[in-house]
Amino acid sequence: MKHLIQHTTHYRYTTPVSYSIQTLRLTPRTDLHQRTLRWHIDAPGELQRQTDAYGNITHILTLNKPHDEIELRVTGLVEIGPLRNGLVLEDDSRLPLAAYRVSTRLTEADDTIRAFCRQVLPHGLHTPEDALELSLAISRRVAYEPGITDVTTPAIHVLGLGHGVCQDHAHLFLSCVRSMDIPCRYVSGYLHTTADHAATHAWVDVWLEGHGWTSIDVTNQQFASDHLCRLAVARDYDTASPVRGVRTGGGEESLSVSVVVQASAAPVQAGQ
Repeated sequence: MKHLIQHTTHYRYTTPVSYSIQTLRLTPRTDLHQRTLRWHIDAPGELQRQTDAYGNITHILTLNKPHDEIELRVTGLVEIGPLRNGLVLEDDSRLPLAAYRVSTRLTEADDTIRAFCRQVLPHGLHTPEDALELSLAISRRVAYEPGITDVTTPAIHVLGLGHGVCQDHAHLFLSCVRSMDIPCRYVSGYLHTTADHAATHAWVDVWLEGHGWTSIDVTNQQFASDHLCRLAVARDYDTASPVRGVRTGGGEESLSVSVVVQASAAPVQAGQ
């Protein structure tokens, strides 16, 4: 499947910002099953490209002159192949598996989460089907509802709230799996869907012995496949977010985001 993607992020500030630096994870990964046919980031300054320890393509945007807004426009076309039972082949992560067993502030487990895991998977997590069973239990326990949580809400609060969005489902899945000492990582990217969910999305990869990295769309209780475009993998939202930065000055910040993901049957020209 080919995805035509348009993504605009617009920051506005009530007073001028004297300095800002942002890390952009807005370029699709070079995983075996997805191929970027064309991609462009329009930013108000020079972008420095690099590949981080997780294998993500990142760009650093630094603005040294006063500014009261930042607009980032992304347009591109990505061809994505299906994943058999969610299996991700020839991944470019440069970190050892042990790095994905470590909990973070957003994915810490408490006794309530550990009890939830034992109830759902009394014999542990060993197969792709077990991972799907856990995703189903999470989506039943935490209803999809925007506006209840934000990007700082940890998994231990999500389970109690019983409401959240895709990043909350992913963090709770990570918390459960890491409490069983199994490597698991957060994935950020785009979702092609006709439903009302936002076109930006979050899901997970779990490492299963004898299988490898198996990708699970927790919110939709299914294996990830060609309906998802992968931007970044990391240990949680904080280290996989599409845009993250710091600034000096600026007063209050407002943010608007527009994302469109469409299936494209357009032919690819030579050289694209």
